[in-house]
Amino acid sequence: MTVDSEITTHPPRRDAKRATARSKSLGDTAGPIEKAVKAVILTIACALVIVPFVGIVSTSLAPADQVTDAGGFVLFPREIDLTAYRSILSGGVVARALLISIVVTAVGTALSLTLTAMLAWALSRKGTVANKQMLILVLISLLFSPGLIPTYLVVRQFGLIDSLWSLIIPGLVSAFNVIVVRAFFVNLPEELTDAARIDGASEWQIFRRIALPLSKAVLAVIGLFYGVGYWNAFFNALLYLNDASKWPLQMVLRTYVVNGSEMGTAEMGQVVEAAPPQTTIQMAILVISIIPILLVYPFLQRHFAKGMLTGAVKG
Repeated sequence: MTVDSEITTHPPRRDAKRATARSKSLGDTAGPIEKAVKAVILTIACALVIVPFVGIVSTSLAPADQVTDAGGFVLFPREIDLTAYRSILSGGVVARALLISIVVTAVGTALSLTLTAMLAWALSRKGTVANKQMLILVLISLLFSPGLIPTYLVVRQFGLIDSLWSLIIPGLVSAFNVIVVRAFFVNLPEELTDAARIDGASEWQIFRRIALPLSKAVLAVIGLFYGVGYWNAFFNALLYLNDASKWPLQMVLRTYVVNGSEMGTAEMGQVVEAAPPQTTIQMAILVISIIPILLVYPFLQRHFAKGMLTGAVKG
């Protein structure tokens, strides 16, 4: 019986060892080439991303004569010169637009998150009045969006022209984000809500004390989507704002960077003896428009893959 077991078990083990040895030998022969190709591709990809960004920051910090001599693009500044930042952040057009963008982004993101979470919670509860009908309306709005002219007429009818609310209200709730948050709420364990109801908790208390704390991960992601959308939006400002003093930062970016309009001393907050080159000012505006998102993203990135329901229900 021992001999039979050896006869039946040893050959497969030997075959497995041979297959493993063969795969290792093939991996050893193909490994260096594949690693070299991957290293080259990753290096090129990183260079395509990093070099332009470094060039933007370096040009915004480079002295005026170096920018002029280099033809408008400096990769390694000779010294750090903050004249461009002092010129545009000391009370001029850029400083005012930056403050408006911060206010619009903060208020819009807070309102959008609140309404999205409340609507998604209502649509995820079976006892909600007209639950299916409301869900169908949300799905229809996801598939069919209103045209530009009807949207403008609605905004004008509500008296939002030349108001900062026109940058917030038209895109206050995203149907896609509602569906995402609703799917998260639907998957919440029923034991949590049932136990809360037995303890006498109302629907609002269940939503505020149970659903919202468990949904920090998905709300962080949705909040980042809303925040980036409000921060980068310029089309609503182009349509609804006739007063240039109410422009957000992205409209200033479009005017003085994309369109190439020159920023004179009247638009700068501080009159300097020698105004920095227009290229330096444009790169400084670009850096200012990028930094807030770069500062916020690391604090929300950890929520992307974090599971908030692990161990929430234990027997």
